[in-house]
Amino acid sequence: MIAVLLATTALPGDVFAHGDHDETVAATGQALVEEDANWLAQLLDELLLGAVEAAATISISSNGTVRTITADGLPDHAAGQFPNANNPNSISAQNYRFQMPANPSIGNAPTTADRYVFGVALNGVIFDPATAEFWNNDRSSGWNYEAFGPQTRSLGLDSSNAHVQPNGAYHYHGIPDGLYDRLTSAGAPTLIGYAADGFPIYGPLGYADSDDPSSGLEVMTSSYSLRPGTRSSGPGGTYDGTFTADWEYVPGTGTLDACNGRVGVTPEHPEGTYYYVITDEFPFVPRCFAGTPDDSFSKQNARSGSAQQPRRRLDGEGGGLPRPPRAHPPIR
Repeated sequence: MIAVLLATTALPGDVFAHGDHDETVAATGQALVEEDANWLAQLLDELLLGAVEAAATISISSNGTVRTITADGLPDHAAGQFPNANNPNSISAQNYRFQMPANPSIGNAPTTADRYVFGVALNGVIFDPATAEFWNNDRSSGWNYEAFGPQTRSLGLDSSNAHVQPNGAYHYHGIPDGLYDRLTSAGAPTLIGYAADGFPIYGPLGYADSDDPSSGLEVMTSSYSLRPGTRSSGPGGTYDGTFTADWEYVPGTGTLDACNGRVGVTPEHPEGTYYYVITDEFPFVPRCFAGTPDDSFSKQNARSGSAQQPRRRLDGEGGGLPRPPRAHPPIR
């Protein structure tokens, strides 16, 4: 079993690489070394201790109008060791029943995903990008920490950019590498799930020409940039990506729109469709919907079918820096 996992779970190229080492080595070198060591230890835990692939249960059906997904929310790939030093929760089966339009349509304006689970992967694990960590522990401040922010407290994410909520729900904050690596194939975008509004979710590679499958694949890029200057309220300091509000949508700066989506052809939709992309850069998992999300994806409804444990923060606490998401180079 260990040999199989070692063969199928690649060591991330950034385990010992951080883009800001040169500039900050004098001040933070020791912290970065410690964080690298912690991340490597976490990865080894996945390979040697916690990497038992769950017998995930999922059903996806459609009557032509409504797509229904029922799942236990367990990953079908190696997961990290939970609980861990930065996430105190254990993975447990859920009782998900999601519905969405089988033929979704784009609305007049985007709908924020704040109150919703963004979507569900093909293995039944949910995409839920926001953290429950706020500046000064003050939810009303509006300064929500980002899971991949440069100064964010570690949230115990595993190598599939996932961790566990207090009710045992394993969920993705970024590209679900364990699932993506299993599903992806050279030469085509990879369907990895469905959003709450019914539109499909794909991995980070899309056709260079959105309407031409022969144009080759390239990494899709977000159209969000860090705000210039410094924060005028709350935590103050330079906009550096620590908080969600540090980012702003700048139309046309990337290949994707405000909801991290685009219109184009895919293997499943040769006639073309709107689809979302999970990226290696903010927002990672989209933060808004182009269509209308179904109420079955509201966070209250999504969690209502699972046994509740004593209430704790949705995301674990701890020191250090979270692992940067793994880069996915273009496939030509």
